[in-house]
Amino acid sequence: MLTLADAPSQATRMPDLPHAVVIGSGFGGLAAAVRLGARGYRVTVLERLEQPGGRARVHRQDGFTFDAGPTIVTAPFLFEELWALCGRRMADDVTLAPMLPFYRIRFSDGATFDYSGDPEAMRAEVARFSPEDVTGYEQFMERSAAICRVGFEELGHVAFSSVSDMLRIMPSLLRLGGHRSVYDLVARYIRDERLRTVFSFHPLLIGGSPFRASAIYCLIAHLERRWGVHFAMGGTGRLVEGLVGLIAGQGGAVRCGAEVARIEVADGRARGVSLTDGTRIAADIVVSNADSAHTYLTLLAGQGPAWRRAKLKAAHSSMGLFVWYFGTDRKFPDIAHHTILMGPRYRELIADIFERKVLAPDFSLYLHRPTATDPLLAPPGCDGFYVLAPVPNLAGGQDWSRLAEPYRQAIADHLEATVMPGLLGSIVTSRVTTPADFETDFLSFRGSGFGLEPVLTQSAWFRPHNASSVVRDLYLVGAGTHPGAGLPGVLSSAKVLDTVVPDARVDA
Repeated sequence: MLTLADAPSQATRMPDLPHAVVIGSGFGGLAAAVRLGARGYRVTVLERLEQPGGRARVHRQDGFTFDAGPTIVTAPFLFEELWALCGRRMADDVTLAPMLPFYRIRFSDGATFDYSGDPEAMRAEVARFSPEDVTGYEQFMERSAAICRVGFEELGHVAFSSVSDMLRIMPSLLRLGGHRSVYDLVARYIRDERLRTVFSFHPLLIGGSPFRASAIYCLIAHLERRWGVHFAMGGTGRLVEGLVGLIAGQGGAVRCGAEVARIEVADGRARGVSLTDGTRIAADIVVSNADSAHTYLTLLAGQGPAWRRAKLKAAHSSMGLFVWYFGTDRKFPDIAHHTILMGPRYRELIADIFERKVLAPDFSLYLHRPTATDPLLAPPGCDGFYVLAPVPNLAGGQDWSRLAEPYRQAIADHLEATVMPGLLGSIVTSRVTTPADFETDFLSFRGSGFGLEPVLTQSAWFRPHNASSVVRDLYLVGAGTHPGAGLPGVLSSAKVLDTVVPDARVDA
């Protein structure tokens, strides 16, 4: 595999090919680069941080390896397609380990639910909580499958470039319940309140409130059952390394430490970018994997009508994320790879985060223990973790420079008192990421963890388009554009480019 230092020189091998500049090396940007390279473009990816991956960067500290962001791989065929475009097999570079269970969900009273893709095991788990809800659960999964067929398989990689595209699919969205919230649709089938929580929490994985996100996102339940939940051995960073290698093998370049200050526009067309150091890089097309609000409000400052910028500022951003990475000098074998610790409140806590934007004293947590599957991510005899708490984005006004350590300590005390007795005396390495870090490191508008909140009025055509409606030859990928956040969403946003970007092989 070519190193990042070697990669820039490869672009000089193809000087006569149309040049595509990709801003940002998150999964959306890297996938876009591979797809553009396969369609005849000479590609340069520009990353402002010192390593590729964006939110999927890697923290290496005291012998521990921590994936900074995504940990759950679903719809792995979207990754496999990228390797296939390069004549390669993903399995030769990355090993995906299936998760069983997908998640262990623990309620505040200590009850646990093992969530998996095994229909029989799931029926048994539902029956343990509420036998009368088994039939409703099966009906919900049938509805989830129908939504997935339309919302993901048919429309996930389709561009919504005009209002007619939205009008065409609106009857299907309404028929499938897209005007309802995820929680409301689940509640139509399931009566037990704890089970309603189990089958409605998924929007939180992509930045949405279960009580506001469109029921279209109920598709996630079927998506996980059909394609499974996986973990990349060596960490999600191995997927980043693999994609960087694909780009280099195509003759493309990934340049780190290269921050874009603005997108250059001439005659209404994107014509390249200017870096913060004054360097100008010409391009035939520009693809932005930056936060969509940052793209329009900063990189394109002054371009397009003022009302469009005002609309972006008024949009609903996803929640913020508080993430604590820590390593221990002992094992915690009873902790599953993925554990969701529900707090004593569900609807009320979600309202605190999304509506009132206050930092509540209680919390629900996602606890990730990758060493349950890959012990090599920590020194011998040790365990590595991260624990994530959904919190208000920066619109809440919290001062994280003051709040971060007390909040981390409160989470540590909670883990010690519930599922990890002995934790406080075994921590040997620690670091935190707050919404303020998302704003600083990823230029995320309001420090949100996932860009725009996935509500119906910010989905499909209502979301920033993959082909910019403001500047020609500018395209957007990533969590802040269609179809949305999560690995399947950002990879699908790159797949949309196949239908909206001219094929350089045809036009050559």
